[in-house]
Amino acid sequence: MNVTVLGAGYVGLVASAGLADFGLSVTSADIDKGKINLLSRGELPFFEPQLAELVQRNLQVGRLHFSTDVGAAVANSQVIFIAVGTDAGPDGVPDLRYVWSTADTISENLSDYKVVVIKSTVPVGTAAELHSRISSRLKTPADFDVVSNPEFLREGSAVEDFFHPNRVVIGTRSEKSAAVMRDVYRPLYLIETPFVFTTWESAELIKYAANSFLALKVSFINELANLCDAIGPSADIHVVAKALGLDRRIGPKFLHPGPGFGGYCFPKDTRALCQIARQHGVDMKTVEAAVAVNDHQFRHVVAKVRTGLGGLEGKTVAVLGLSFKPNTDDVRESRSLAICKALLDEGASVRAYDPVAAEQSAKVLKHARLAYCQDSYQAAEGAHALVVATEWNEFRNVDLGRIQSVMRGDLLIDAKNIYDSNNAKAAGFRYMGVGRR
Repeated sequence: MNVTVLGAGYVGLVASAGLADFGLSVTSADIDKGKINLLSRGELPFFEPQLAELVQRNLQVGRLHFSTDVGAAVANSQVIFIAVGTDAGPDGVPDLRYVWSTADTISENLSDYKVVVIKSTVPVGTAAELHSRISSRLKTPADFDVVSNPEFLREGSAVEDFFHPNRVVIGTRSEKSAAVMRDVYRPLYLIETPFVFTTWESAELIKYAANSFLALKVSFINELANLCDAIGPSADIHVVAKALGLDRRIGPKFLHPGPGFGGYCFPKDTRALCQIARQHGVDMKTVEAAVAVNDHQFRHVVAKVRTGLGGLEGKTVAVLGLSFKPNTDDVRESRSLAICKALLDEGASVRAYDPVAAEQSAKVLKHARLAYCQDSYQAAEGAHALVVATEWNEFRNVDLGRIQSVMRGDLLIDAKNIYDSNNAKAAGFRYMGVGRR
């Protein structure tokens, strides 16, 4: 089976390499010549664990190809995945211009039966509109089906998620296309992956519902952590979260307090779900509240620094971690960058370090009082306070005594609660976690 994936971004590249590893012949097509040239050499434009090896392996055996000839890739494939970006504006409305442009390319090059699969995250009703658009623009009569197949990849664990998903959602209106999708994902049947076959609309809604529910858990535990801080040392969010997680109805995942969620998916998808609901006359009050909590949560970390230093003007703060989560260089909606910007706005100088995200961060945030450093110890030099904003494993194992010895001050704000407070105090720090005694 020949498969084309339109869009060689994060989702598209993981899908292309994963499907090729299933044994399919896959063409990853994109109009960005620079990106395609890079990928053709087996080099990646972003960091994702295990993905480079997966791409290189399938390039070498000839199952994975990269091309800028989108029309030819469409014409030569039975299954076409749309995996282009759908960025949203501040109002939460997804930008579908790339979805529609790929639809037009498909209609221009469609002459025999094909299955068009929407992998991009799109609003409810997009699959139906896509089907109508392609049908109305066909140059010659041709049979095709549209399938909604949302992705549930976690950045930093995307390869593992592709090969061992919790579930695969297939939204379709024909048994013929459902059978084709079973063939595409046949290796997942062998490991008994749950499959959910449903309508276009339900499949589209599942994606937004899943991310929004996880975002609710994050904002809820952050509000509880703020309450623990207000109650004082007798209340410990870690104990509260552990007890909550032991309830099988709730579970322990996403009950880790911090400066809030970021990245590409959660902020975009929560706002989009609220917008979709408003369009249908429904108020998603719980999700709107989760978004509002998240928009302000990072300020609690900044307030801890301000309080601990007695003001920020003229102070130097070291920030460890810039990506929105560990094991990725993605800084979109990063709460760590929001912390850095807030510190700078209040007159502080910032010395920042991240294992892989410094280059991406520098594209987003530049300032005369912001220095990107080579390691944790360099970042700590001369700092009045240290903020741990992303829970990279290497930060868990730094020599806290060495860190403290090169600092000018002794304040440690552990925004991800990765340190034992007694160990931090033994190293000479004034320790402040999130919701912890």
